[in-house]
Amino acid sequence: MATSLDVERLEREVKGVYRAVAETPGEEYHFEMGRELAERLGYPEADLDRVPADAVESFAGVGYHFDLAALEDDDDVLDLGSGSGMDVFVAALSVEDAGSVTGLDMTDEQLANARRLRDEAELERVSLEKGYIEDLPFEDESFDVVVSNGVINLSAEKERVFAETRRVLRPGGRLALSDIISETEMPDSIKTNADLWAACIGGAEQINAYTSMIETAGFDVLEVRENPQYEFVSEQAQGACQKYGVKSVSLGARKR
Repeated sequence: MATSLDVERLEREVKGVYRAVAETPGEEYHFEMGRELAERLGYPEADLDRVPADAVESFAGVGYHFDLAALEDDDDVLDLGSGSGMDVFVAALSVEDAGSVTGLDMTDEQLANARRLRDEAELERVSLEKGYIEDLPFEDESFDVVVSNGVINLSAEKERVFAETRRVLRPGGRLALSDIISETEMPDSIKTNADLWAACIGGAEQINAYTSMIETAGFDVLEVRENPQYEFVSEQAQGACQKYGVKSVSLGARKR
């Protein structure tokens, strides 16, 4: 973690951005949103047709990784930073009554929207909980699969996120995520700027350091692939892409 990053301000900035996304998804943000993005990233149209349209409209992920998750019908699945709930609802398409899907988010407005959509769709095996990805409010070995989309880069304590993820996974459990990384290490002037963290730039970890954190936490990284179809919108982000190789990747790993 960058030593002079104001973590409390970072949390306020991130909550502010995603509160706005929940309340006014049609506005312009520093990232793309919605169904067109989801389809370009690789979500099957048939899946998007079956989940609540409002969740798809507020989707702000950075990649597709459900092929890496390889969900089975009796899996218990956890989504870190579930936001609009789209990935939770997509996961629920693969999980039968024997399994469950849990979404975790720290933003009240996102949770309220996702819970409303869950109730309207009568998805009884879906739960949506408030909490932080650095301090998961779940018992040890509660889940078979953990997924996350464009969220871990926003954490100033990534090592703790991966340690907590391993803790709540059962033996042999799978981790499948999409996130923003960089090819080269970025300077402290970027890494200590809360505005740039909230814009999904400042928290982008150098890719080798990122995979090392996952391995150190007790995972075997099985696959890492780039997502060139994900494009940054803001000029700041585009500049960081060119200078530091900031990009989206999807990753699959298994608990040792």
